Amino acid sequence: MQHPTYDTAKIRSEFPSLDRDVNKHHLIYLDNAATSQTPRRVVSAIEEMYLRHKANVHRGVHTLSQEATDLQEATRRRVRDYINARSEREIIFTRGATESINLVASSFGGEFPEGGEIILTVMEHHANIVPWQLLQKRRGLKLRVVDINERGELDLTQYASFFNERTVMAAFCHISNVLGTVNPVKEMVATAHSHGVPVLVDGCQAAPHLKMDMQDLGCDFYTFSSHKMYGPTGIGVLYGREELLEKMPPYQGGGEMIDHVSFSGTTFAELPFKFEAGTPDFVGIAALAKAIEFMETTGLERMARHETELLRLAEERLRAEVPGIRIFGNAREKAPVLSFLIGDNHPYDVGMLLDGLGIAVRTGHHCAQPLMERLDIPGTVRASFAAYNTESEVNDFVAGVARIAAMLG
Repeated sequence: MQHPTYDTAKIRSEFPSLDRDVNKHHLIYLDNAATSQTPRRVVSAIEEMYLRHKANVHRGVHTLSQEATDLQEATRRRVRDYINARSEREIIFTRGATESINLVASSFGGEFPEGGEIILTVMEHHANIVPWQLLQKRRGLKLRVVDINERGELDLTQYASFFNERTVMAAFCHISNVLGTVNPVKEMVATAHSHGVPVLVDGCQAAPHLKMDMQDLGCDFYTFSSHKMYGPTGIGVLYGREELLEKMPPYQGGGEMIDHVSFSGTTFAELPFKFEAGTPDFVGIAALAKAIEFMETTGLERMARHETELLRLAEERLRAEVPGIRIFGNAREKAPVLSFLIGDNHPYDVGMLLDGLGIAVRTGHHCAQPLMERLDIPGTVRASFAAYNTESEVNDFVAGVARIAAMLG
């Protein structure tokens, strides 16, 4: 399985958090779709910022402020290059993908006409449902929801049929956080644009696994969170096409996002600062650059190939060795996310027993309750793989699930 150019031991040496015991077993961390672990270089960057460069960014003339500003803006340029955006003016730093989607819904969606329709999918995370529902109530909109087939793939015929003269927006995930389905984003964007409809893509699950190319995908908005791609928590990125961001009103008011304030009126800063009110997490933003560096030096394609092989091995062994296993999501193109149930046993029971073996998985509805209703289940056990996971860990995971299945019956 291991590729000659892929050194798992070297990669794991960057993650001291993996070198610990849980419940007298060596930790096997398989909760990467919720949040990934953090490499030393990212932690070191955070420490360096706090110990040597901590000063508020922008507007300061002293050296520390200028250093912190330079590091933040260097990260913005690095993100621009990493996702192939046209300009750093298209890169907005937020607290996470949830805030990014709320920003678009509130600012861009604030002018949607009453009776307009927004297209979502049944596999969306709550973060890409609730902001549109809030907007729906304020603006008198209608939500239309695209279904899935038995493999967990979107019904693209239904998706195309939903577009009409009232459609004002389409918003969907790049990868399902439950099913692992990789959606044909470029094709879906082209369909929307053929009807003159803008598109937002939730790229949270894609960021650690796929090359994100904004100019190739052609979407109008794209968002992802740092903590799922080996970076710090509390940092998100919103990409938006510059011509749209220019027309959008600010999402929040305060410091940093202004040009001039008086009681007779306020003018706002240029992009991207118009959407970055208040003191940003400039420490986390600077450290995000190191997370991107980790993925680039390790090689995103090599990481993805390794993770896909771990997924294939886990699925094959579970189906062969665990009676009653039910795996949800069998798309032809799938990310390293494995959601399952053992018969009718509750996912919490399975998750707690796996934790007793030192194996960290996620249990529950995964903030995708509409999808759980569609599948007619209360939730799933979800194992998700990252660059540092190993074949040995997969074998131990499968053995643990088989042991629990025998115990529960």
